[in-house]
Amino acid sequence: MATLIEWKVPPSAQPRPEDYSYDLERALSAVVGLHSIIPPDAFTADTLGVERAGNGVLIGNGLVLTVGYLITEAETIWLHLADGNVVQGHPLGFDGETGFGLVQLVGRTSRPVLELGSSNAAAVGERVVVGGAGGRTRSLAGRIAAKQEFSGYWEYLLEEAIFTFPAHPNWGGTALISSQGDLIGIGSLQIERVREGQGGGKAKSENLNMTIPIDLLKPILDDLTKFGRVNKPVRPWLGIYATEAEDRVVAVGVAAKAPAARAEIRAGDMIVAVAGEKVSNLAGFYRRVWALGDAGVEVPLTLHRDGVTFDVRVNSSDRAKFLKGPRMH
Repeated sequence: MATLIEWKVPPSAQPRPEDYSYDLERALSAVVGLHSIIPPDAFTADTLGVERAGNGVLIGNGLVLTVGYLITEAETIWLHLADGNVVQGHPLGFDGETGFGLVQLVGRTSRPVLELGSSNAAAVGERVVVGGAGGRTRSLAGRIAAKQEFSGYWEYLLEEAIFTFPAHPNWGGTALISSQGDLIGIGSLQIERVREGQGGGKAKSENLNMTIPIDLLKPILDDLTKFGRVNKPVRPWLGIYATEAEDRVVAVGVAAKAPAARAEIRAGDMIVAVAGEKVSNLAGFYRRVWALGDAGVEVPLTLHRDGVTFDVRVNSSDRAKFLKGPRMH
């Protein structure tokens, strides 16, 4: 079994217990290390790897909340607990819409948990802790830099993600802990933003963490626990990896054997319209596709390739059908 990468946050960036009104050490002891093994023939093996490492958070009843890409199609999961023990976890569920993943800790535990707080109540500028497995030396004192829409290239959209600064170097599955000491989000990505320099100076780039708001978990937690997924109709999925370029949506890749691949969509194709309605950004593209119906609906696309504009019809699918699902118990 591989061990998690050893690293530490610089002392000046670590949270100090005296700066918080709650028991910081106890809160951070609910954060665990996570190491997953994925079969080589898994759908996500080529893009996400066959070994993935990050963090998770104990939230009660032996449940560990993490970011879904760490456990998608996992056949083995090891959890590195705050007391130094390493125990096995069972991949319980994954929700593609929010990006949350859920693991069941095998065996009983009476270890500290983080209570779910309110991400909606969290304010820009609020002091937070981005908690990583290993306590204060692997955690970061920060602030909420922004709360705004986020579009991911993999057909993913959050109406209001939380962005924190400075960025945690091992962000996947980190615990976003509010100023009250409860869990308000799970770390998902590191992104770069460019800020204008003061007084006409040069623009500066800085890294932020994008966090999935915890309020999105509350309506789906029971379903994830019982069924391994949310028990409702599924959004249509095309299998297009896309980006925005000069008010245009451009395919930068296509998932193998996905609906878009069967429709012969290629990297470099410009997506002009969905069902006759023009699209100019990822959010608009996704919302238009999802508005057509549930997974399986036919999606008419207008594409531009090599100076030619043409129409294709894509028979959408449920993304989960391409993934190895967790073995229910």
